Formats: sequence, C-alpha cells, structure tokens
Amino acid sequence: MQDYELEDRTMGRILADKAQRIPDRTFLIWQDRRYTYAELETITNRYANGFIAHGIGYGDHVAVMLPNCPEFFWVVWGLSKIGAVAVPINTAAKGELMRYFLDKSDSVCFVVDEEWSERVAAIRSEVPQIRQYFIHGGNGVPSLPDNAESTVRALSELESDDASQPPLDRVTYDDTQLIMFTSGTTGPSKGVQCPHSQGHAVGRALTLDFGYREDDVLYTCLPLFHGNAAYYSCYAALWADAAIALAPRFSATRFWDDIRRTGATQFNTLGAMTNIIWKLPPGPHERETKLRLCMAVPVPKEIYSEFQERFGVVLTSVFAMTENFAMTRFTPSDPAEKAGSAGKPRGECELRIVADDGTDLLAGEVGEIYMLPLKPGSMMKGYYKMPKETAREFDNGWFKTGDRGYLDEDGYLFFMDRKKEAIRRRGENISAYEVELILCRHPAIHEVAAIPVASELSEDDVMVYVVLKPGESMTHADVVHFSAEHMSYFMVPRFVEFIDRLPKTASEKLEKYKLKLDADARRAQLWDREREGIEVRR
Repeated sequence: MQDYELEDRTMGRILADKAQRIPDRTFLIWQDRRYTYAELETITNRYANGFIAHGIGYGDHVAVMLPNCPEFFWVVWGLSKIGAVAVPINTAAKGELMRYFLDKSDSVCFVVDEEWSERVAAIRSEVPQIRQYFIHGGNGVPSLPDNAESTVRALSELESDDASQPPLDRVTYDDTQLIMFTSGTTGPSKGVQCPHSQGHAVGRALTLDFGYREDDVLYTCLPLFHGNAAYYSCYAALWADAAIALAPRFSATRFWDDIRRTGATQFNTLGAMTNIIWKLPPGPHERETKLRLCMAVPVPKEIYSEFQERFGVVLTSVFAMTENFAMTRFTPSDPAEKAGSAGKPRGECELRIVADDGTDLLAGEVGEIYMLPLKPGSMMKGYYKMPKETAREFDNGWFKTGDRGYLDEDGYLFFMDRKKEAIRRRGENISAYEVELILCRHPAIHEVAAIPVASELSEDDVMVYVVLKPGESMTHADVVHFSAEHMSYFMVPRFVEFIDRLPKTASEKLEKYKLKLDADARRAQLWDREREGIEVRR
C-alpha cells in the first residue's frame, strides 16, 4: 500500500499520484468496460475543467443525483479536484425531500439523471438558487427546458477538451469534499460536512486491517450516494491500488454471475442483503469464484462459520457512521468467538459506554456509545449550517453516536440498537420525523407516530400509528398511497394502525416505547400492505 501524509489526502493529489505510478492498472470495471487509473485521472480532469468553464468553482455546492455509473466518479471526483463540494442525493428522493436537500445544502447546480426529470420539474420553481442543471442519460437531449432562472444542458457538455490537471495546492485535506445527508432523529435530516481526509482515513484503515491487495477486485452493488459504497469500497480500492467492480444495484438473481464475470475477490453486505445471499439456493457456482473476503454489517453470529465455509470467504465488519469513520473493525485475525461484534478500536479513537445519567458503564453493560477521535481528519467538520445540532452531538470532545451497545472485557464492541429515532430498512436510514412530517400534511390526519418493526429479513420495517381529525375518515390503503406519492419508496409504511390518541407523558412527550410494545405484541394482527398485495413502485 502506498501511504500518504495527511496533507496529501485530497482526491486531486492521490489520483495524480496513482496515474503516475500505476497508469495502466484497472481502477473501474463497469459492465464490459474497464477504466485504468490513467483514464480516471484524465476524465476527472476533463470534468473538473468543464465545471470551471461553466462557472463552478472552489466552495460551490453541486447536488448529484445519479444511479451507479462511471459518471458518478467523474462528476464527484472532478468537483473534488477544484475544491467544489458534491452533495450526493438519495436517488429515491422526490417532492418535499428533494426540495429540502437542495435548499438546505445551498446547491447552485444539480447533476441529475434523465429518469428523474419529472421529479425535478415538480419542485424546480421552489429552488431558484439552482442556476444550472446537467442531465445524464436519455437520448442526450434533456427533456427539461431552460427557464428564466436556470439553464439545462446534457451532462456530456461538462466533459471538457482540456485534460490538464487543476492546481493541486488550492485544495487541502481539511476542505469539505462532500455534504452527505444522514437520517434525521429528533429533527430533519442533517447535512454532514465530510472533509477530503475522512474518506481516505477509511480507505487506509480497511486496506491495512483487512489486508486488501493490489490484485483485489472489490465488488459493490450498493448505491454510490451512500458512505458504504463510496468509502468502504471505492476509497478502499483506491488505497489498495486495486479495482472496483460496480453494479447498478443489488440483484439476488444476478449476484453470483456478477461476482464471477468481474473476478471479484471482495464484497460488502448490509443487513438484509447478507440473509438474502445466504438463503439463495446453494450450488457449485458459489465456489467457482475468486472471492476471499466479505465485509458484513453486522457480522451474522448465527451463521458466521457456515457462511465462511459455504462461500469460501473470511468475514470482516465495522462500526461506522456518516459522521466519522470505521471506529471499530472486526478483522480476519480476530478470534471466531468474537463473531457478532463490530471489532474493536485500532488506534484512531477511544470508545466508552455511557449511561443516561452520564456515568461510565462497565464491560458488558449496555449504554450509549461515545467516541473520542485521536487523529485529525477522520471525522466530519460538523452539520452544515446547524451549529446547535453539531454542539449537541459532542460532550467534552467525545462524539455521542446515538447508538447503544456494550464493550466486552477485551474491548470488542457489540452493537445493540439505536437510541435515536431512526428506522433502518434494507440498508436505508429512515427519519421517523420525516415520515411523520409528510403524513401530517394530509388534510384528514391530525397526528402520526412512526416506529420500527422488526423485519423478517433483518433490520426494520416502517409502521405508523395515525390519529385522524374529528369527522375525517381514511383507509389503511389511503395512507399507503398518499405516502407513495410524497416520500421515497423505502420510507412508505408497511404497517398502518389507526388510533384515537397517541400515548404521551404529562409534559406531552410522545411515549413511542408503548407503541413499540403494542406492535410487537400484535404483529400478526397488524394491517400489512404486503399481505394486502399493495406494491410500492420505485
């Protein structure tokens, strides 16, 4: 592994070095096309200079809503080279959420796929600060027209003829590279300001501790707008001088064909994906691969040994958040009896477990996980334009993760659950607050409480308790259809329950734990949209 000093951990400096040292080595495998490190440098330079030619420069914020495709790298890393800030947008965003992300991030330009042009058109008048739109895909002619406030061009117009390298000394490791929106808890989603060095801290750590090599091919079918694919696959491959094999999305039927076709040696799984792969019909094709590693979050303790034996891989894992890095790592050298843990800190941070009253807890006792960074450049600079929320997350330098777990006597971290009111469904973090906010816009609804209900596939499904206004009526299906029109598909509730009033304390604080107990006790009797045959389209 080629190491880099902290001051050199910017995308511009690292890509320039790779292009000089290993120009002909493959970096990206996409369908039938392979891109070398030299091509990566050249194309991102062209996009960087293209942005400059269109008036985008240092410090400007550019929203990016693209599917998994090579252009995601060209755009985001091209922006990184000129000190502009990329704002990856979840491709399921629409309506109020899309407007919120664009508005709160102060984006002045929007790179978006043609597939979602109708969503953009629906909120365009509400985001007048967006001066330029660049449209990817389609027939090369954007369906959105220009208007008085903004211009619309094909993304291909961004690729300049000028492949010269932008000045490297303009961008520093501490400059914001990305604003990544994380799940809201007690309020709206927050924009995490990620410096250049943060992703490189992840790539370096995983390469060293998981043993990634220059002949590895790291496969990802997870979305590039998420930290897992971006940091824990792409940056890891970059630091290992290895290759990334990129798929459009996760497909159980296509998974093993992709693994064999690309020559993948490593892949990541999140939550339900691990169980889905495990439950696929076994066959010889599972061992006709070059696989040697799999990073599973979480490591499935119940099938730990069987998973490794069946697929011929060694399992690894991490505990991480958008706000920081791989705080703990479960490595190939960790003992099997620690399976189910997220590993332990490896020198970049300290962890402690804290009770609700602020006292430290002993080994084996469950409380909130606090993290103290020991090295600079490994975590966020703060939440964008949310200083109070940023300050609330720290206690004398310790970052409060909002997650609960315990440390065993050897310092291994075992994650238990989320203290925050976030719901995690099939790899997506969902803000209960945002589900409630959107549903409460319906004229018949008075109040809503959204809670997680354990899914058969692991992680959660979304349930809502709905209080109607006096004299109003709705069906369960009405709630689902309204949700599908106004929120991302993965946020749409699976379970719906009408209730006369929500349980609250004397101070009017909602007692969601009572709703959770009720849902768990009556799971089989709950109205279930999947059982009713109601499908939600992406």
